[in-house]
Formats: sequence, structure tokens, C-alpha cells
Amino acid sequence: MYSVSELKDILKDRLSKKRFTHSLNVADEAIRLAEIFGANKSDAYLAGLLHDICKEIPAEEQKQMVMKSYRSVTDVERESPPLYHAIAGAWYIENALGIRNEDILNAVRYHTIARAGMSKLEQIIYLADLVSADRTYKDVNKMRRLAHSNLDGAMLEAIKFSIADVIGKGALLPVHTTEAYNQYALKVKEVKKEVS
Repeated sequence: MYSVSELKDILKDRLSKKRFTHSLNVADEAIRLAEIFGANKSDAYLAGLLHDICKEIPAEEQKQMVMKSYRSVTDVERESPPLYHAIAGAWYIENALGIRNEDILNAVRYHTIARAGMSKLEQIIYLADLVSADRTYKDVNKMRRLAHSNLDGAMLEAIKFSIADVIGKGALLPVHTTEAYNQYALKVKEVKKEVS
């Protein structure tokens, strides 16, 4: 098993300075969210640190890892190069770095598209990626406040944001994202019913 220091050196070799900084920020945010929501902080840090490990390698190399992955990969994902890095990342950290923790592997695997039935760690990495310190999109501060106070509500808003972005680009929408949206929409609706 690699130490955190060794993993950072590997990331420095594989990522641009900007992407490396983003990875550090996501890891820091993941710890913050793990503290708030009672998740394993070391797993959160590790998943946050490694989530984009394959982001900047050539798309063809990413695709080769996607095709080797035993995790279910949909046709839409096979046709969407921007989604390769998450699947490739999970494959790489398992096969090249020897990380066998399924929760960490799934957190990396689903950090771009989400899915129904996400673990707490998966949700934390999905949100940490969206609200890390380097993010500057409109309403990011509002999203950060929500992410720090309401996991289900934040997931619903984050997935809505992601879906709008995908549609805006005319890209394909993965079925996992749709299923995640439906799950969180129902959860939030149920909570609102209980409160009223």
C-alpha cells in the first residue's frame, strides 16, 4: 500500500498543477464533509485525492481501462469520452495502486455521474468535487452551504446542476444519473411531506 505522500507524488507526475491542486482541494473538502456526516475521514481523503487520477491521460488510454473494467459500464458511457476518467480511475487505483476498498473504488467510479443507492462516501466525493475551494461557478457558495447541511438536498441540487450542464452541451445523459435524480427527488419529497 502506498503512503499518502507517495500517492501525491504519483498524482504530481500524472496531473497538471491546476488538476493536482483541485485534487488536494477535493480531498480537503471530502474530510470536511466526512466530519459533518459521520463518514470515514481517511477513506474520504483518499477517494478525494485520487478521484481524477486518470483525467489527463489520453482518451484512448482511458478507454482501454474502461473496456477492462469489470464494473458495469453502459453504452452511453462508452460513447462519452468525458466520462471515461472516472471508470478508468477506479480501474487504475485498483489494478495499479492495489487499493481494494470497494467504497473508495465506487466513489471514484461514480464521482461524475452519480447513481441510485450511493454510499455516504460516494455522495461525499460527488459533492466535494462540485464544491471544492477551487470551484468558482455561479451559486457555488449556496451549493457549499447546502452540501454542509443537507446531504440528500445537496445531492438533488448537484444532480440537477449536472443534468442541466449535460443537456446544455447536447451530450448523452447516463441512465445512472437519471436513476440518481429520481431517487433523491423522491427522498426530498418524502422529507417535505413529513415536515408539512
